[in-house]
Amino acid sequence: GGCLVPLLTREAFVQALGRLGVPFVQCFAEADREIAGLANRWGCPVLSLDSDFCVFDLAAGYCPLSHFQWQSVCAGEGAQGCYVPARCFSVEKFCRHFSQLNRSLLPLFAVMNGNDYIDLAALEVFFSKVRLPRGWAAGKGGKHVRLQGLLNWLSQFAEPTEAVDNVLKHLKKHQREEVRELLCTSMEDYTPSDVNLEDFFQNGKYECEAARKADLPQWVLDALAKGKLAPFISDALMLRSTFLHVQVENMQRPSAHSTALPIRQVIYGLLLKVSQNTEAASPSKQTDELPAVCEFDRLQKTLKKTFVQAASLPTEFCNDHFPLDKLMEVPMSCRQMLLLETLGVKMSFLESIPSHLQLPVAVTCYWICCSEPKVKLHQLKALLLMIVSGELHRITNDPDPTVVRAEDDSIAYNEFLKWKEKKLQNKDFDLDAAHSFCQWQCCLQMGLYLNQLLCTPLSEPDLTRLYNGTLVHRMYQELKSTPSVENLFRSSPKMTQLYQVLLNMVES
Repeated sequence: GGCLVPLLTREAFVQALGRLGVPFVQCFAEADREIAGLANRWGCPVLSLDSDFCVFDLAAGYCPLSHFQWQSVCAGEGAQGCYVPARCFSVEKFCRHFSQLNRSLLPLFAVMNGNDYIDLAALEVFFSKVRLPRGWAAGKGGKHVRLQGLLNWLSQFAEPTEAVDNVLKHLKKHQREEVRELLCTSMEDYTPSDVNLEDFFQNGKYECEAARKADLPQWVLDALAKGKLAPFISDALMLRSTFLHVQVENMQRPSAHSTALPIRQVIYGLLLKVSQNTEAASPSKQTDELPAVCEFDRLQKTLKKTFVQAASLPTEFCNDHFPLDKLMEVPMSCRQMLLLETLGVKMSFLESIPSHLQLPVAVTCYWICCSEPKVKLHQLKALLLMIVSGELHRITNDPDPTVVRAEDDSIAYNEFLKWKEKKLQNKDFDLDAAHSFCQWQCCLQMGLYLNQLLCTPLSEPDLTRLYNGTLVHRMYQELKSTPSVENLFRSSPKMTQLYQVLLNMVES
């Protein structure tokens, strides 16, 4: 709905699913067809916000998430339990509404109106020439009247081929075959996939044609399906292109992602096999062997395409065969060293830090060294205080009954909640501070992806408790006017000590 979600939303969601024990699969290509296939196999409706599901032939229908009345939980009858009122869209009822339209014509209807992948300017000729029912005329009643007119026009045909022939009649002869091919290919996107996702949920096996053609190592395919690697990785590997998402940042400054460029180059080096020996090769051979990835990123308020060269890596990461095949065989100590060298931190420095915070702390050190403009001390302190507040939340809200909660931690947490409630009312906004925190999130995202690709030599942090943009912003502004906020957790010796350890380690 036009809102920007935080950069690490996907990762936080995957972690939440894992923590709640909800089984899920991350599809290799476009997920729509596979969702439709599984929904029909299981006789379930699809829950989504994607109107493409109005076009798929779904036996149990499509429930748009926007029509769930989450606040109105109703008591069911008998053994039914409770339910949330919602709406369910049915292709059958929809087609009945339009003169018994044949449901096999709906994909053609979707494609002719333009979807995510197709925008046929050539079809404007058709719309200008054909008489659509229901009094459609350009400029009268706008898009909905045109949609209704097209649906009524399509209802006169028995099947898609006949309708396509009638569309092409209105086009110039030299355009017809190309447009036919485009229409037919695009309509295939609306046929439920025959990938057996049920097999994944029962036996952990995910097999699809796109994955077979990709010729990727089995461990990479398994990790992608289980959400242990992000789509960013498969995009870089398969498409040689990646899309860097924009945040609420200072549009006059370079993109926040530029800070994390060296980390991304190491990721590309691992994926595209670049060894340090390549550099010694002859110049012509070198250009052949140093692959690049095309990145789409922000330049002020426009999108810019840049070719980024992959970093060359130590030879143990670049076997003669496809390097990813053997990545699991590289000793853990080497993988950890590559991660820490990329972030510019030694393991001896991190030993005093709790293991689940080692990666974010290493990323924070990297951020301080690589950010432009330089990170301010108040920004660093605000970030560390926020991390400590997440730790305090974790230990005071741990559901494990065997964990003994110290009273001073509970007191500190309640004091913090009172402070937070009062301070979060403040709506002041500092764009440069926000930009700096965006850079930290970009570094954390790529640090996380590199750690995952190296099979987690450092523990993965709990993102839901690690970062809160509004909170870190308020803490930064408060520190500027009231330095004593640094003592926010003074009631808890454990948290006070943690804050000092983090601050000393990062500053050193």
